[in-house]
Amino acid sequence: MNDIDWNQYALETQAIRAGHHRTHEDEHSIPIFATSSYVFKSAADAAARFTGQQVGNIYSRFTNPTVAAFQDRLALMEKGERCLAFSSGMAAIMAVGMGLLKTGDHVVCSRSVFGNTVLMFQNYFGKFGVETDFVDLTDINAWAIAIKPNTRLLFLETPSNPLIEIADIRALADVARAHNCLLVVDNCFCTPALQRPLTLGADIVVHSATKYIDGQGRCVGGAVVASEEIIEKYIYPYLRTGGATMSAFNAWVFLCGLETLAVRMKAHCDNATILAQWLVEQPAVSKVNYPALTSHTQHELAKIQQSHFGGIVSFEVHGGKEAAWRLIDATKMVSITANLGDVKTTITHPATTTHGRLSPEVRAKAGINDNLIRISVGLEAIEDIKADLAIVSKN
Repeated sequence: MNDIDWNQYALETQAIRAGHHRTHEDEHSIPIFATSSYVFKSAADAAARFTGQQVGNIYSRFTNPTVAAFQDRLALMEKGERCLAFSSGMAAIMAVGMGLLKTGDHVVCSRSVFGNTVLMFQNYFGKFGVETDFVDLTDINAWAIAIKPNTRLLFLETPSNPLIEIADIRALADVARAHNCLLVVDNCFCTPALQRPLTLGADIVVHSATKYIDGQGRCVGGAVVASEEIIEKYIYPYLRTGGATMSAFNAWVFLCGLETLAVRMKAHCDNATILAQWLVEQPAVSKVNYPALTSHTQHELAKIQQSHFGGIVSFEVHGGKEAAWRLIDATKMVSITANLGDVKTTITHPATTTHGRLSPEVRAKAGINDNLIRISVGLEAIEDIKADLAIVSKN
């Protein structure tokens, strides 16, 4: 099993089998290596490990067999050369910035990203002299115009959070290459089960493994997938020094999550499609954002770029924030939480939670209105999910 070339296998098989190097115990399930350090055979052996002359574990801040198995598996699934795991999705984004950016650099970022991502670029990288301009995710020309001679990264989520807009990854990859920039894509909403940005021209993929990769809301983690050169030269040194480490236990949980990712994502997508179509017909709903709908501006692009339409639906209701909160509070089964990607359906009000720390002006530019609701559609019976949202059927 250790000698198998997993590149020859389908994603579903890679998600279950790849990355596991059996120990002398011949275990069937990947073990959790709950150890902070490793024993060397000699002082010379230790020195060779620390200098990189000899491959092997050194210290679990940056080398752990369980974490390595998760990294190897996700890299294969994303069609990337190498993956590094981190303590959270935000830690993964931080690692990309800390590894690749320096004072005087410039970033072009989509306006339609997670609120904390906006704050990280503005408040923290900005503190150290990195400038960020925010543009409309779907306006390719706006991206090209925003690029400066010192632009280092283009950063985006697709589908976006929470409006579920779709970026043309191939077109943005062409823009990035033409200006000698790196394209970074947050693939959290789709996962490699639905979309592989690296095969579309992206240079770096980031993940919040907390979401669909786990799938059951148990652990927090993140990952960066890129070429061997980008990881080894820029990202790995930051992990080794900075210590934003994924624990062995969390890596084991995520490995278990990957085993069922493909079947879960299909079920999430199926439920989300039915729910979106139902929401369109409800009198209390003024707008539904979901790319399976032909009314969605990027419907055709989503059909080409993704294998399915995803598990997140957002919609606007008549009556502003009061009506949105009233709907959320009326639910009985659905969980009111800002997390997503769970087998349990979750509901949130983005303007006062995930994007609540942004100024009203920034939220308005991003299209995050006070009457907007986001649902991460779970795997419960779809009729039960609709019944829990029955208030939208009333005028």
